[in-house]
Amino acid sequence: MKAILHGAYGPASLLEHADIAKPLPGPGQVLIRILATTVSSGDCNVRNLTFIPPSMRPIARLMFGIKRPWKKKILGTELAGVVEAVGNEVTMFSPGQRVVASTGALGGGHAQYVCLPEKGALTTIPDEMTFEEAAALPFGSTVALAFLRDLGKIAAGDELLILGASGSVGTAAIQLAKHFGATVTAVCGPTNTQLVRELGADAVIDYTREDFTGSGKKYDLILDTVAATSFKHARLALKDQGTYLQCVMSLADMFLRNPWSAISGSRKSKGAVVMEDKVRLESVIKLAAEGHLRPVIDRIYPLEQISEAFDYVEKRHKKGNVVIRVEHS
Repeated sequence: MKAILHGAYGPASLLEHADIAKPLPGPGQVLIRILATTVSSGDCNVRNLTFIPPSMRPIARLMFGIKRPWKKKILGTELAGVVEAVGNEVTMFSPGQRVVASTGALGGGHAQYVCLPEKGALTTIPDEMTFEEAAALPFGSTVALAFLRDLGKIAAGDELLILGASGSVGTAAIQLAKHFGATVTAVCGPTNTQLVRELGADAVIDYTREDFTGSGKKYDLILDTVAATSFKHARLALKDQGTYLQCVMSLADMFLRNPWSAISGSRKSKGAVVMEDKVRLESVIKLAAEGHLRPVIDRIYPLEQISEAFDYVEKRHKKGNVVIRVEHS
């Protein structure tokens, strides 16, 4: 099978296009013929530490490899395709089913086939949903759901500000927040204001012309999807008992600022590392099937052009998701 191997830090052109053995499903595993995957910020972080704050990079290198990756790896944290075969003891899936998966640190999406545990973050998708749409849902949508519903405890009537509103997490967060009954102010660049309004944002701030603290408006929740600001600055726009939610944390945020905010003052700063989760994935697929959530797809590349896809994502100007279409001869 065709696969893209990550074996060195540096430019995306170092990714290796290889023909490797097609995997066979073991007990409790499902073999998936991949038809669509994505290049996410998570993939970029593993590939070249792209979006990881400087203070966290030594820890990341210990995890991924100090001078080079500990071993060659197939990246790809989200994928959609068709079940081709199942291993012994599999009861939840059968060949021919259309499925979507969130693989997290396991990766595996940047290839023609992958074996995944049936009890992992894997679920079926409705017939009316394309594979490209399904593949673009797991990462951004489940992260947005985890931060807004689980960490932020968002409720109807809340005032929410989203920094990085036009990205994968941001575009999902707008729609989820509106579904939960919140009022949304989206912060983005001038080329994305129409997009975020179409997704449901009640107000838009162009960060190139205006600081979100300038109007004096206060929010119950501020979701920072791209490390656009700091708690010190964000708290100027938080209501009493308001919460600043960080999708990207520095070492100081993780071990000093966030714990200290939990015991001092009325405004809180919270962050989390969102792991793949079957129930959360099922929730976003259900919301999408019901029309409450649609993935935003900026560009679609063939697997053969995955280096170009990485280059585009790492320029930091994508709208929503960048999808990779996987062809089979």
